[in-house]
This record gives sequence, C-alpha cells and structure tokens, in this order.
Amino acid sequence: MSTSCHATIAVESPLSEDMRAMIGELNAILRSLTPEEANYAMNAEDMAGPETSVFVARIEGQAAACGALHRHEDGIGELKRFYARPQFRGLGLAHRILDHVTELAAREGLTDLVLETGHNYEAARRLYEQAGFTECGPVLDYPENPYSVFYTRPLRAA
Repeated sequence: MSTSCHATIAVESPLSEDMRAMIGELNAILRSLTPEEANYAMNAEDMAGPETSVFVARIEGQAAACGALHRHEDGIGELKRFYARPQFRGLGLAHRILDHVTELAAREGLTDLVLETGHNYEAARRLYEQAGFTECGPVLDYPENPYSVFYTRPLRAA
C-alpha cells in the first residue's frame, strides 16, 4: 500500500462484522496502553446511535481506518475512535478522516470540536496538533487524570 489515493471514506454503521473487528482491535490496544479508570472506549453499539457519525476509510474494500464525530449539547462535537490499522499507517488516512469529521461538524453548525486522548498516544497527539487543536483542561464530563490529555478547536460554520 503506497498511497491513500485509492481509499474511499464514507459514513458507515459501526455494526458490520469488519467494523466490529477493527473496533475490537482499537479497544485491545487502548486497554494495553491506558489504565481502566482512564480508558473511555466505546464499543460498536455505543457508536451506533444517531448522535455519532462513524467515518470509515476503505482500501480495496478492507476497513483500514476510522474516526467518529459524537455530538453533544451546546454546539460541541467530540472526536472519538480515531484509529488506523497498522498495515495502513502512514498513508494520511487519519488526516483525511479528520477533514471529513471537521467538514461535517461545520456544516451542522457545531461551534467547537473537543477530544480526550491518552498522554502516551504520540501519533494521535501529533495528528490533532497538526490540525490546529490546542491542549486544554478537561472537556465535557471527563475527569482530570494523569493519563488523559484534552484538546479543543473552535469551528467556523460552513
């Protein structure tokens, strides 16, 4: 896999067999990196409600990466479940999915994007910082803890 040019990105149900498998992989990685009390994983059912749009990047039909927009009150959108399978890393898929999430949030009139990520998730932190997110204190109802880092980014309506 040399480029992400052949990747398609679309909103999909997280309940398909291949998406359940990818979400399971992500949750296993998060459990290995983060203590249980600071692990805010979502399963496929948690992601299937109307308040969440799950974007999936596919290469040759295979689920390669995902990321979601979870809507909250007061115009706040939360980034959730950003993940690229190891064999598809380095192709820019997370950046492309983040662009799709940001565009959807702006079109819907959300005013801010926020997220929680692990203090030791270097690739995720680079992604968000390169996309204009700034570190902040705890967001939404997340507690402050030494394992979490929080980011925010204002949006301009489309």
